[in-house]
Amino acid sequence: RAVVAAVTPEPGQRILDLAAGTGTSSKPFADAGAQVVAADLSLGMLQVGAERQPQLTFVNADALALPFADAAFDAVTISFGLRNVEDTDAALAELRRVTRPGGRLVVCEFSTPTNRLFATAYKEYLMKALPTMATAVSSNPGAYVYLAESIRVHPDQKTLKGMMESAGLEKVEYFNLTLGVVALHRGFKF
Repeated sequence: RAVVAAVTPEPGQRILDLAAGTGTSSKPFADAGAQVVAADLSLGMLQVGAERQPQLTFVNADALALPFADAAFDAVTISFGLRNVEDTDAALAELRRVTRPGGRLVVCEFSTPTNRLFATAYKEYLMKALPTMATAVSSNPGAYVYLAESIRVHPDQKTLKGMMESAGLEKVEYFNLTLGVVALHRGFKF
């Protein structure tokens, strides 16, 4: 909901929802009348999404080399996917490239808790308890170890804001959600 509110989709707008998986995050944009492209690197996720939501357009796409023209979208979003790209700076530049002048880029991602006491407890849970529990109950505990590690090394709110500005986005701002466990960043291309 926070991403949709930050995008403010309108009928006829073109929106790229990157790391869309099965398109669950894309559907609210389509429901608002926007022309949304649900893009993801995982073919398996896209196939499931196309079966579940045939009204959406699904495209296999890599954040580092998007198969879209310059300035093709009014808004570009990526939720819980930026920390998975190999080169965050290059991905932000590529996302800016496909955003039209006056358009916006919205990033929703795990981030750094803002309360020190909570941050310490969160990091202890994330780095120790989560992988241990996953090993006991999951058929793929390595995925949880990766999740914890990718969250730990992802840039904090201020650093990501600076990276977005370095990529050429303007009026970049961020909003903490869940005490900073998740942060929503929004910047504009002018």
